[in-house]
Amino acid sequence: MSRYRYGAYHEGPDPLAPPYDVREALDALGDSVLEGTRPGDALRELLRRGLPNDVRNRRGLDDLLREVRERRRELRRRGRMDGTLEQVRALLDTAVGQERAELFPDPSDDARLREAELDALPSDTAQAVRRLSDYQWRSDAARATFERLKDLLRGEILDSQFEGMRQALANQDPAAMERVRDMMAALNDMLDKDARGEHTQEDFDRFMREYGEFFPENPADLEELVDALARRAAAMDRLMASLTPEQRAELSGLMDEVMRDAGLAMEMTRLTESLRTRRPDLGWGTPDQLSGDRPLGMSDATGALAELADLAELEAALGQDYPGARLDDIDEEAVRRALGRSAVDDLAALRRLEAELERQGYLRRNRGELELTPKAVRRLGETALRRVFSRLTSGRSGDHDRRDAGQAGELTGSTREWRFGDEQPIDVVRTVSNAVRRSAAHAAAPSAGPGEAGGSVGTGGPGGGRRGVKLSVDDFEVKETERRSAAAVCLLVDLSYSMVLRGTWAAAKQTTLALHTLVTSSFPQDAIQIIGFSNYARVLHPTEMAGLDWDMVQGTNLHHALMIAGRHLDRHPDFEPIVLVVTDGEPTAHLRPDGRSWFDYPPSADTLVLTTAEVDKMTRRGAALNFFMLADDRRLVAFVDEVARRNGGRVFAPDAERLGEYVVSDYLSVRRGGRR
Repeated sequence: MSRYRYGAYHEGPDPLAPPYDVREALDALGDSVLEGTRPGDALRELLRRGLPNDVRNRRGLDDLLREVRERRRELRRRGRMDGTLEQVRALLDTAVGQERAELFPDPSDDARLREAELDALPSDTAQAVRRLSDYQWRSDAARATFERLKDLLRGEILDSQFEGMRQALANQDPAAMERVRDMMAALNDMLDKDARGEHTQEDFDRFMREYGEFFPENPADLEELVDALARRAAAMDRLMASLTPEQRAELSGLMDEVMRDAGLAMEMTRLTESLRTRRPDLGWGTPDQLSGDRPLGMSDATGALAELADLAELEAALGQDYPGARLDDIDEEAVRRALGRSAVDDLAALRRLEAELERQGYLRRNRGELELTPKAVRRLGETALRRVFSRLTSGRSGDHDRRDAGQAGELTGSTREWRFGDEQPIDVVRTVSNAVRRSAAHAAAPSAGPGEAGGSVGTGGPGGGRRGVKLSVDDFEVKETERRSAAAVCLLVDLSYSMVLRGTWAAAKQTTLALHTLVTSSFPQDAIQIIGFSNYARVLHPTEMAGLDWDMVQGTNLHHALMIAGRHLDRHPDFEPIVLVVTDGEPTAHLRPDGRSWFDYPPSADTLVLTTAEVDKMTRRGAALNFFMLADDRRLVAFVDEVARRNGGRVFAPDAERLGEYVVSDYLSVRRGGRR
């Protein structure tokens, strides 16, 4: 027999892990959409704030952005950029002072000539260093100090170009400088070969095997190496541009002198030109500033400027405020360098959230724009309804108006005997159980007797035989349901711009989704229609309603909305009519005979007459109009009071945050057969 050994699963994500929970994130996203934000903008805002109620305290993009900006401020306060010049000047003064101390006791003419040569040194540091390069030092201490000066310059210059070069040259071995020259020559040859299209990965691997100690960042290919070198070279160029003209001239002269002395001037020039050609986007020659008091060496200042440039790019990527911005644009390695591993984990969580919203079918892209799917809208409706019910008292719940056996109802959990004409589903378990019990009592009966249906349920027996359970008409039981009377529901929602100005727009949309969810889930036999109206009226689908924007037009055309609602009620003559109107203004527009909208303020007599006529038609249909006023305007109050008098409907004046509670409660009260 086969033997199996079980262990930990190591091949990717846990296949038994529960699905990634995006419900809270979707609810937060939906709140923004319902307030009028486009789905793409709402997602960006969610990613900026971070995951709602995250137990791991994951940071959002704004949190990461604040840390990047704080890091930039810290870098700028690190020190001054002229530290190398200051160190060179100090070493130069020390060497000259040591040489003078050696010459002073000597009464010879040679000593006086040397003192005169030292007195004639130019004030420019670079020229003084160049003059002293051929000077024959009397003082061993002065000679050692001057060598320290040249080593300092050589190390700072090379380390500013090649990170980690300072450690490679620490032993001051002439063979080490020869190796540096070989490395730079090989590097330039490799870049030239790549420019001709002849470079291969094998060439790069061979180069790294030979000179990898000069590149502690351990690049994987030539592009990574070029990127690292170009960023430091551009930072060095910005450092030079940030110095005063006098400082720049001195430092440039010192660099030229040291590079010529080391035999690296030509190779360094080749490398810089090649890097500038490959990466012209790195802001070469753009001045930048460090504002600290501590003098920094050239290498440290270059590293700080290179990091500042990286942080500037990271700041732009984290800002996500450019067309087509995606989280994939953010360089994970740049985040790691700037903010550490925990920030990378936070970014990964945000990326997963964005991906899961699309993968689980809540968001989709249409021509580059994000939009909510029907699945997402259903979730938003369920959330809106749940919030409404959380504010309702238990005494106001209830949704049945008549118990009866009806196919269109919901299961009660009980069963009863089947009667002729029943259309309920058969309870198979109870039916077969009845037959088995009856068969046990009449085990001697070999065949169906009078009154038996003659059907049977066969079961396999030993030897391939069959044993049958005979079904009688009396055995059948059906699942009991409760029947509800159907209703034709019309929700008329004001889409005018004043709804936005009064801050009631999001509440109206949440109420619409909550009511639609309630009707479709708890009263599937009801026929609901959502009608939005401003200068014109139109039927709205819930998916459209979630992302709907307000209409920046003049007119509250309740006349047109009532006409559309009337047609919906006429299509369902046997349904109980329910008409709910959410508005913050009186009617100011009507539909003319030619189908065009007419607006007038104050309302024209024609608008009021035609709107009132539609109200009277609703009254003749037996439909009460229940108004939910979101403003206390005097004209609006007078109009709805007149409608209530003519129609018999009711008037509510809820706060915006309680609109959903009022609308849902009113619908449920009508469906229970309560007061309308």
